[in-house]
Amino acid sequence: MHIILVEDDVQLGEAIRRALERLAYTISWFRNGNEALLALRDHDADLVLLDLGLPGKDGMDVLTEARRLRVTTPVIVMSARDAVDSRISVLDAGADDYLVKPFHLDELAARIRSLARRVRGAAVNRLEAGALSLDLGTFEVTWHGERVELTRREFALLQALMERAGRIVRRESLETSLYGPDNVMSTSALEVLVHSLRRKLSHGAIQTVRGFGYMLPREPQ
Repeated sequence: MHIILVEDDVQLGEAIRRALERLAYTISWFRNGNEALLALRDHDADLVLLDLGLPGKDGMDVLTEARRLRVTTPVIVMSARDAVDSRISVLDAGADDYLVKPFHLDELAARIRSLARRVRGAAVNRLEAGALSLDLGTFEVTWHGERVELTRREFALLQALMERAGRIVRRESLETSLYGPDNVMSTSALEVLVHSLRRKLSHGAIQTVRGFGYMLPREPQ
């Protein structure tokens, strides 16, 4: 999952970034409202963590403008403004969730998982495709009942493919989710990652669709 983090507090932003990267998320971090709005318009993100008290453009203005521009990316607002009226205004403006500061990073991670489940229409944290199972809560992957140890990026790649099992996932979408939109990587980075994942599962677990990307079958072999 590629997450846009909008937070001007350097200490808090760094703590959130480190915590979420450990959980296999890719983070693009912006520290003012103007940059955040441009990122929301131009980047293919899966979720946004948005602070309200931002320099340049207030977070509420960012949210309102993004929804006016038909940006549908799910948004979790993080704010010290805990008044009921503030929460109601933000949710009515198009936020999907509201988290009052200070908060525990484990709660933030749980809110992200909960929102991701709602977006994909699921009730639990487990993804399954045939004999392949992935648990987003415990980060456990099993293949034919045997646990498979994956790196953070291998886990993120497998999650992206399993969420769209049976459908082609474009190469560009995978690269953005795994590395962020602005990271410079070698042209073979994704192929190396796919090869490593196939080696740990099976060669038939991930199909290459030349000219487009990759696909994980609904019943991988």
